[in-house]
Formats: sequence, C-alpha cells, structure tokens
Amino acid sequence: MLKHNSGSLLKAGLSAFMKLLAGINLISFPAFGGVDKKASFIHNDLERTFHIYIPSSYNESVQLPLVIALHGRGGNGESMILVTRKGFNRLAEKDEFIVVYPDGIELNWNDGRMDEEANDRAHRENIDDVGFLSALIDSMIKDYNIDPKRVYVTGISNGAIMSYRLACEISNKIAAIAPVDGNIPVMLSRECYAARPVSVLAINNVNDPLVPYEGGNIYSSIRKLNLGKVLSVDESIGFWVSRNQCSPLPVVTEEPDTDPKDGTRVTRKEYINNSDGTEVILYSVDGGGHTWPGGVQYMPAWIVGKTSRDIDANEVIWSFFKKHSR
Repeated sequence: MLKHNSGSLLKAGLSAFMKLLAGINLISFPAFGGVDKKASFIHNDLERTFHIYIPSSYNESVQLPLVIALHGRGGNGESMILVTRKGFNRLAEKDEFIVVYPDGIELNWNDGRMDEEANDRAHRENIDDVGFLSALIDSMIKDYNIDPKRVYVTGISNGAIMSYRLACEISNKIAAIAPVDGNIPVMLSRECYAARPVSVLAINNVNDPLVPYEGGNIYSSIRKLNLGKVLSVDESIGFWVSRNQCSPLPVVTEEPDTDPKDGTRVTRKEYINNSDGTEVILYSVDGGGHTWPGGVQYMPAWIVGKTSRDIDANEVIWSFFKKHSR
C-alpha cells in the first residue's frame, strides 16, 4: 500500500511490511472449509500469479459470482487476504462465490497515473495490467464456470485506483466495482470511455494521509515522491454519478457508531438511477486513515491513520455486489 524510498530504504520498508504480514498470518483467523490455491498463466511473456479461494460447496455445473480483490502498492495477493482478515473468504464460503487475489508486477499495478518519480516497473514499462486482469476474468469463466454477468472488482489504494481503471476500460466484463482508499487519476478521467454503466461503491477515509480526500498529488509516506495526481473523492463520485445518469441528489444516512473507541464516524451517500438500478454509493469515514475498515491495522496509526470498526468493508462491499448483475 505504500511506496517506499529507493535502494536500501525501499528494501527495508517492504521487508518490514511483509514481515508484519507474515506475523499477521500467525494470528488465529477462522479456518474455512474451502480450497486456497495459487495459480498462474503467461500474459505478454510474463508469468502472472494469483491466489484463488474456492468455497467448499463449489459445483462446477453451477455458475458462481467472481470477486477480484486487488492489493495496494507494496503488497501482493497474499497481503490482500490478510489485510481484509480473510473476510471475503468467509463470505465466499457462506454465500457461494469465488475470490481471486492477483499479484501485481513487483508489488504494483499500472493504474493509469503518471508516476514518473515513483519509477516502479508497472508504470515505467507500461505493464498491461488491464489486459492481464481481463484475461484472468476470461480464464476464471472458462475454468471455474463463473457467471460472466456477475464479475466484481474491489481493491485498496493502488488496487482501488486500478479498479476505477478497469471500470473505464473493460466495463463490458464488470458488473460493479468497490474502490477503498483510492480516487480517479486526473489523466484517466480525461480518457475514460466506459462502454456501459458500472455500479460503484467507494469507501474513502477522510483523514487518509496518503491518498488525499480533497484530491491532488499522492505522496509516499517515507520520502516525498510525487506518485501522481488524482481527483478528489467528490469529483470521483460525481464522475460516475454523471456517467451512470444517477440522481444528483443523494440519500444521506449516518451509520451507527458501533465502536465509539475507534475515533471514527461513517456517513453514507447513495445516488441511484431509478430506470436501470445502477448505483453510486460513497462511505466517508471521518477520522479514518489509509486503512481497510474492519480490517487489520497493518501499520501504526501514526503512519497510515486509524482503522474504523464502525463498518466491515468486506460485508458492505459484498452486500453491494450481490445486488448487481451486468
């Protein structure tokens, strides 16, 4: 989720992050009866890897929904499983769907920003992550009898921004997206030509120290590298409200303060297209940082901010996804 300084600091930072996740892996998460497996295929002469969770009830003759969960900068598919506390795996087991956690090239996604100073390989070499994820969808439909009308994408940070890019470029394959802690890149907003409406649920933390709620340049937390410019949360939501022809007047509700000790409060705004059922929903988490609500506090709050316990992002996202079909 974080882009660290180059050289030894980069290696030390990523090493510490992955060691932290390895430690998290030792925490007693609930065990589920399904199958965890790692798979790969070659795309554009690169081996692309991903984790799959298949529920124990899986029957190849029954079409199931697919959730693709994209990690943030500096993470990988395994880190996404852990940061979310295996929440999607639990829900997949309960409600019968398949989850895929892909790996970006060298811990990053080419999400449409101009990360000239970041110098990560995904952006430097213009890695075809859209093509890879599109091919992954095709592969899952073929190999696991996924329902092509019920394919969904979520992600955090770099993965959230990547989900916005997918909605722009392969909307014909995606029913809905749910970005967490990410806004639309300015460059992408000028070139987004979604072929069809895509329902959007966004979760943004107001006090996010890395991806600015009010928009502007994204900076790394350790060294002030400019990692690209994004729209504000309101502009990102407004973009899809307009694109999906939803009512410009939202239904606003305050979510219950279920954990007064976490220092956060959540407001929900819902924009609806009453003619076709397309939705755009924003959960704004006041007091929350660059974190997954209900997930692991993967780094100290002084670095990434607080994790809200007032909502469970896994539950909120899946409840939203299962209402929508392409």
